[in-house]
Amino acid sequence: MKLTIDVENTITKRDDRKHLDPFEPTNRLVLVGAKKEDNTYYLFDEKNDFAGLQELLDQATILIGHNIAYDLVWLWECGFKYDGPVFDTMLAEYVLQRGIKEPLSLEACAERNKLDTKKQDTLKEYFKKGLNVDEIPRVELIEYLQADLRATQELSQKQILKLNTEEYSSLMRTVELTNRVAFILAKIYQTGFSVDLSKLEEVKKEFVNEKKTIENKLKVMVKELMGDMPINLNSPEQLSWIIYSRKPKDKTMWTHCFDRYMAKDLFNRTIKDNSDIVYKTKAVHCGFCKGYGKEYKVRKDGVPYAKQPTCKKCDGLGYLQISTNEIAGLKLSPPSSKWVSANGFSVNKVYLEILKENVKHNKSAKHIHDFLSNIERLSALDTYLSSFVEGISSYVKNDNKLHVRLLQHRTATGRFSGADPNMQNMPRGGTFPVKKVFVSRFKGGKILETDFAQLEFRTAAYLSQDKVAMNEIKNNFDVHSYTANIITSAGQKTSRQDAKAHTFAPLYGATGFGRSKAEAKYYTHFTEKYKGIGVWHTRLAKEAITEKRITTESGRQFSFPNVRRFPSGKVSNATQIKNYPVQSFATADIVPLILTKIYERLENMKSCIVNTVHDSIVIDIHPEEEKQILYIIKDINNNMTNIINTFYNIDFNIPLLLESKIGSNWLDTKEIM
Repeated sequence: MKLTIDVENTITKRDDRKHLDPFEPTNRLVLVGAKKEDNTYYLFDEKNDFAGLQELLDQATILIGHNIAYDLVWLWECGFKYDGPVFDTMLAEYVLQRGIKEPLSLEACAERNKLDTKKQDTLKEYFKKGLNVDEIPRVELIEYLQADLRATQELSQKQILKLNTEEYSSLMRTVELTNRVAFILAKIYQTGFSVDLSKLEEVKKEFVNEKKTIENKLKVMVKELMGDMPINLNSPEQLSWIIYSRKPKDKTMWTHCFDRYMAKDLFNRTIKDNSDIVYKTKAVHCGFCKGYGKEYKVRKDGVPYAKQPTCKKCDGLGYLQISTNEIAGLKLSPPSSKWVSANGFSVNKVYLEILKENVKHNKSAKHIHDFLSNIERLSALDTYLSSFVEGISSYVKNDNKLHVRLLQHRTATGRFSGADPNMQNMPRGGTFPVKKVFVSRFKGGKILETDFAQLEFRTAAYLSQDKVAMNEIKNNFDVHSYTANIITSAGQKTSRQDAKAHTFAPLYGATGFGRSKAEAKYYTHFTEKYKGIGVWHTRLAKEAITEKRITTESGRQFSFPNVRRFPSGKVSNATQIKNYPVQSFATADIVPLILTKIYERLENMKSCIVNTVHDSIVIDIHPEEEKQILYIIKDINNNMTNIINTFYNIDFNIPLLLESKIGSNWLDTKEIM
């Protein structure tokens, strides 16, 4: 029996955030609605303890819902059981959109498919006013719930019909896997990842202290660079004054002054004509307000006004900025007109890194490198404190667990994203201190992380059948060290770790533009070395132009309705055309497939999957099951290509490898295989 289901629950507002989950003590399940294929509606109410709901769930052969993971977790946490197949209309719609970002709310999906939800506008107003579901008139809430059930059921029927057409049939396997993974991600969400709050507080103190140190360093640096000019480093505009020593005369027209292909001499002239030099300043007391910042006016009888007006001469600062005629800042120039036409005097993370790398090995520019490095680190610390430390603190529940919410529908490629907080943004590498706050729930338990080795490069080698790449993988060639050697031999000493940022970037359409000469040489070298990958990229572009879409080896499709070839021979959407097939097949098809196999092997064990980040899977191991878990990982490792070939009916002829680390917490792990 196909059963469409939807839940209505209260929402808790805490820490300026809405908490919709069942792990919040003040949240309750209010109503559960269900609808059979014969259009029979069922309503289960908290007032009668949802009597009969479990009986109906036991009859279901498949459970249908819009964002089904949400409904499942609420049902499980309220004591109900269901472990059968699911069909998520939100995820099915996402797959059917073929990489085109469209709203995925039930209402938006219904409208796209010409379905009528018949929702009452009055109910929307209730939600806008902030009313909780238990504060809405029950009759109207029931009508709303029934409309959702009807729309979800009809949407699932339309989607299944579409998947059975020739155009969309290759997506059936993707939808199947996506639904299976939805169930597993719901289980991970319910399970949670144990957090040591005392360690979290230690990490917070470390970050706060480091932030204060850097702020003090930057205060001195800014003084040296800008004189007495007040600078807010959180302002991108003011930060650009320091870096480029210039500011646009007319910010609204700035980027329009440049053509991305203009000659260098014209570019330099345009910069000079359309921007003013920023000079160092010296602060002197304002003579008008005598340094008070207020004008101190008095009435006719000599009594001062209670509220004194701000001094207009100095904007209430009490001092004036007098130019010293010495150019302020770092005096850097944007690398090219292409840069400026797209970004103006950009100070975003990517461009700061490029500027920093350009001066990295110039001893006379050490002060520039130090300033940019400190700015980058300060920005990183702000992110760590807000996104991770504060984010984790806010979302850790009374059970001392962070219930990791993983999503399949936020990225164009199908790669997992996260929320509440987004753990997918956690810095790569094994040194990020926040990871040590995540510990085992079991006394004597351990945390295991198993990670695919060079998954995306190996995937690209398979997809392109590039002979050089295939041979390197077969011989365990260290591609990152090779990248480091290329850049180093070109005059820029680079470590293996630093090289990782460049090794696979060309797979995704990155070029040497804006890079140092040594780095640009590697990008050129990549295309010359892996000619098969270049041929494959050309083939993808041709397919996109001819078919207006790309179909990957897994059957997943990506639509490019507006793709075209320019007179120069270049193709629009080039980055996506190169990027999507590799990233989707690697992290949206292979990783989820292996995740399901690990989950199936762990299903009747105490050990549990607690997170997945990009191409790694994290397991909380019960002390009695460590040997068994290691055997499972080893066994899956040995049979990985067979698993992929069987599921996707392909010949994946590239070896894949899981590298595993284990330890007392997520940070302090040692490699074991």
